[in-house]
Amino acid sequence: MSITENITKFRALLPPQVQLVAVSKFHPAEDLLEAYNAGQRIFGESRAQELTAKQKVLPNDIEWHFIGSLQSNKAKDIAPFIHTIHSIDSPKLLQEVNKQAGKHNRIIRVLLELHVAQEESKHGFTPEECREFLQNFNKDAFPYIRICGLMGMASNTDDTSLIQQEFQTLHSLFSSFKESFFADEDYFCELSMGMSDDYPLAIQEGSTLIRIGTSIFGERKY
Repeated sequence: MSITENITKFRALLPPQVQLVAVSKFHPAEDLLEAYNAGQRIFGESRAQELTAKQKVLPNDIEWHFIGSLQSNKAKDIAPFIHTIHSIDSPKLLQEVNKQAGKHNRIIRVLLELHVAQEESKHGFTPEECREFLQNFNKDAFPYIRICGLMGMASNTDDTSLIQQEFQTLHSLFSSFKESFFADEDYFCELSMGMSDDYPLAIQEGSTLIRIGTSIFGERKY
């Protein structure tokens, strides 16, 4: 199937409360433009250099999401235009994003990345670290940041019961943090979980943003 056909399939498939983030890392700008022309507007990248290069040559109404591990020194490169950063995994990174967003007088939406998978290689706060961070979070000290929800990845496994359990854990933490820290904030509404191999389970367990790459663009090009 073509990129256009894949985008059309996902748009027909997804329930209204779930948005598709087309993960376009390692794919050329021409592929993104095909997806754009098929109606896709949210694109996810995980390398700052690749993202800034694409942003310069693609339409201005694209909503760029950063989904990979972000080094603090790269925050300045994407701060002028990034819409949402899914991968805030430390207070230090959040401070840097706030600082760089302030230089452009714009608010950047962020998601806190939680580590619930079995693999040690995954990034993110532990649930306990995240709760402690939010208990001490001073919103007034971060005027250019809006914490809009959580992001997480399930273990890379064929064990669907484990994947489902991890997604349930993420959703439970989202609900708990919403109730404890964001009860009056409508913007805390995003749960980013699910990729090409496991997005049906993620949707079933409450995802609002699925990050799909291979099932749209095929295998990486470079």
